[in-house]
Amino acid sequence: PPAPSRPLRSMSVVEHVREMAAAGLHSNVRLLSGLLLTMSGNNPELFSPSQKYQLLVYHADSLFHDKEYRNAVSKYTMALQQKKALSKTSKVRPSTGNAASTPQSQCLPSEIEVKYKMAECYTMLKQDKDAIAILDGIPSRQRTPKINMMLANLYKKAGQERSSVTSYKEVLRQCPLALDAILGLLSLSVKGAEVASMTINIIQSIPNLDWLSVWIKAYAFVHTGDNTRAINTICSLEKKSLLRDNVDLLGSLADLYFRAGDNKNSILKFEQAQMLDPYLIKGMDVYGYLLAREGRLEDVENLGCRLFNISDQHAEPWVVSGCHSFYSKRYSRALYLGAKAIQLNSNSVQALLLKGAALRNMGRVQEAIIHFREAIRLAPCRLDCYEGLIECYLASNSIREAMVMANNVYKTLGANAQTLTLLATVCLEDPVTQEKAKTLLDKALTQRPDYIKAVVKKAELLSREQKYEDGIALLRNALANQSDCVLHRILGDFLVAVNEYQEAMDQYSIALSLDPNDQKSLEGLQKMEKEESPTDATQEEDVDDMEGSGEEGDLEGSDSEAAQWADQEQWFGMQ
Repeated sequence: PPAPSRPLRSMSVVEHVREMAAAGLHSNVRLLSGLLLTMSGNNPELFSPSQKYQLLVYHADSLFHDKEYRNAVSKYTMALQQKKALSKTSKVRPSTGNAASTPQSQCLPSEIEVKYKMAECYTMLKQDKDAIAILDGIPSRQRTPKINMMLANLYKKAGQERSSVTSYKEVLRQCPLALDAILGLLSLSVKGAEVASMTINIIQSIPNLDWLSVWIKAYAFVHTGDNTRAINTICSLEKKSLLRDNVDLLGSLADLYFRAGDNKNSILKFEQAQMLDPYLIKGMDVYGYLLAREGRLEDVENLGCRLFNISDQHAEPWVVSGCHSFYSKRYSRALYLGAKAIQLNSNSVQALLLKGAALRNMGRVQEAIIHFREAIRLAPCRLDCYEGLIECYLASNSIREAMVMANNVYKTLGANAQTLTLLATVCLEDPVTQEKAKTLLDKALTQRPDYIKAVVKKAELLSREQKYEDGIALLRNALANQSDCVLHRILGDFLVAVNEYQEAMDQYSIALSLDPNDQKSLEGLQKMEKEESPTDATQEEDVDDMEGSGEEGDLEGSDSEAAQWADQEQWFGMQ
């Protein structure tokens, strides 16, 4: 139906602009407000101060919509200056007697909303300090939930934990079902019981919300690094018929299995989540990494293409593509893709790990260390962040630093198969602590006999001691319930050492069927086919290793894009 006519008075041109803005006609608003602002500049008497304020805000809003954030900020700033002048004049003359000005003053754009938009612009421009400053200037009583939420996230990112906690609590006071604010508090070590107490009234007053207290408990375990209890609690939620097949819960489960070193279950849960939601992006970077580690590079490539079709503005597709490059030994390309992912999301732990690993393999260990440290800051409960840093220390022969870090992880994350193995890995590097390594690995394998990393390290120790028969028994036992390329390959090496050539060839073949790109299995098989003696084989392997390291050096030197993209100043500033 046609809009009712307005017999009382004709609309001013500024009201037309306001109506178009409300109707979402941003490109039209931009053109008209731009022309009107020029007119106002040429004749200051043309519009009243309140009309100028409105024009500046609507013009800035249209620039914001066009993603021209720097330009938008300058116009919002001018609008706020105009508002200041307006406040002064209105204090002097409370009533002008002009009837037309009253409806206008009632629908002036909110100054607080303008400041929020400015803060959004600053975050888009990666100027977090300016964003905090503008929001900080809003008196706390006038802060809306979205302002408190944005402030909480900005404070958290800047390391101002107490201010962040206060702001998240304020969000929950205003909106007790703000689940992301709950996760924010839990990630800042606020006790689960305290967080639950802030939502208890709403849980009791609304039907079918009884799961929320269990949900809070589950994520409290996630953020304290208690993976086993977190998995059990989320599984209990997932089994409830009302929350069955929830993609977020499945994604969390997949991530927890990954953190607990159970890659098989992690991949299963990621696949389940993906089948339920074909547009899922969150967590797909971890999924891609797991597939790449298993040598399923074709699957990784397909996943990357699919994610790019969904969105190239998220870090995940770039990380997945980077994992493909990294496991194809194209380190400079992996470095570029990791940097691009960090540019899109500076909080992407997986992107930092990818870029760190690429830098490490290109011999740029000090730069790699910066990235792993940043990953640890963002995810203090994730063991793979520490593993990356420790590998860097070992690569640069800083065994002491590696030992200190491994001991810290062991103390903070508790004595489980993963932390015991990580500590043992460092102990193996020092001749003095070989016995300690042995004890730690035995403890780890008692806890989890199928933990692949512990089996690999124990095999390495037995190989040094030339206890090949023990090694073969250990590997056969580990392979009884699972199939893993590295375990089959090491078993092949051990069988060569005891002259079981035919079975060794079988093991290398199985390893290659699991990961066709596994160079060492290929070399093992080729040596067997040439029927060389084991002593020649080990000499040749040394030569290969030397050639390999030279290749990586060339990669770094020849690739100009690596230097361009790896400049960490450009991608994330370290305060």
